[in-house]
Amino acid sequence: MAEFLYKATTLSGETVEGIMDVRDEAAVVQSLHHMGYIPIRIGPVEAQGKGLDLFRWIPYRVSLKDLLIFTQEFSTLLSSGLPIDRSLSILESLTENRRLKETAGDILQKVRGGSSLAEALGSHPRVFPKLYVNMVKAGETGGFLETIFSRVVQYLQSAKEIRETLVSVMIYPLILTFVSGVSIVILVTFVVPRFARIFSDMGQAIPIPTQIVLGISHLVRDYWWAGLGFILLVYFGLKAYTRDAERRLNWDRFKLNWVMIGDLIKKIEVARFARTLGTLLQSGVSILPALNLVKEISQNEAVARAIGMVHDRLRGGKGISKSLEETRVFPPLAIQMIGVGEETGRLDEMLLRVAETYEENVKNALKRFVSLLEPAVILLMGGVVGFIVISMLLAIFSINEIPF
Repeated sequence: MAEFLYKATTLSGETVEGIMDVRDEAAVVQSLHHMGYIPIRIGPVEAQGKGLDLFRWIPYRVSLKDLLIFTQEFSTLLSSGLPIDRSLSILESLTENRRLKETAGDILQKVRGGSSLAEALGSHPRVFPKLYVNMVKAGETGGFLETIFSRVVQYLQSAKEIRETLVSVMIYPLILTFVSGVSIVILVTFVVPRFARIFSDMGQAIPIPTQIVLGISHLVRDYWWAGLGFILLVYFGLKAYTRDAERRLNWDRFKLNWVMIGDLIKKIEVARFARTLGTLLQSGVSILPALNLVKEISQNEAVARAIGMVHDRLRGGKGISKSLEETRVFPPLAIQMIGVGEETGRLDEMLLRVAETYEENVKNALKRFVSLLEPAVILLMGGVVGFIVISMLLAIFSINEIPF
């Protein structure tokens, strides 16, 4: 037996919440149905409020996690037979995120004023992306809005899983790098200068490794602003360089050719392309508008241009697999699988299968990358600290050669 915290609504739209001591979540759902309630949110008591969300403290930020919870609850209410306006009213009272609560209220007013749900969602582009809005629009047009919301939930869950995988595998190397970096800065800026004063008072020739460390310490202490300025110059210079469309294209092409990183970027882009296009096709969006949407959400300009080429060739009568092959951006496995889906008339299903394959490949590639990154960081940072310590020891040992 375990304790589960639940939130539910009555058919009249009133929200209720409480705790049940039952076997599992299914038992909570069954009990709520017997009481005539519609379950909205259920979870173990000890898990409530937990989870990694580094920006949760920002009141006006709508994270992917917040949007997923909102969509899950919206989907549950719609599938329970509640109308859109009553569902939005319930969501406005339930949502904890301040910006999302205000957004739900504004959407409710627009819907009651005669706007469609897709139009109301589209008036908040910073909360609801174009993909989200267009899927809802397709669902409203086709009369299967409940089904669309369940597919949007699946899409957001997949995106959240990929993001959480990225965070979880990178957090240890980042912490390791940060701690090691802080240790080196403390050594160079506080410890080494104390030894420098001792050696200068001795008037003895200092070993070359020690001279190197003392020189670096002097640069870090007296010219740290120059290093910071150089980093900012490179950062803003790169942003200015990539502001031009052709330069951005060349830079993104260059990134795709990086060792290990380029292959990982390709897999992420292929997974996003297949997941988004497959979801849109399943939702009733025709392939040409769907490709335009996929092109807009691509984060790599080279991949976006390739999708644009596929769109143009499809409009000219070519098949999608042949068009993808001609771009020379998409990997052969993905093209072959998409070709099979095209031939069998199950393109949407095959695209989602491609997405699952490459999402799993991304997870495995990240694990391999981190397994190589961790020892590399340890060796590099250990080597730097070791060099500093040895250089100081050499100078200390050289004191014994001073004649008294």
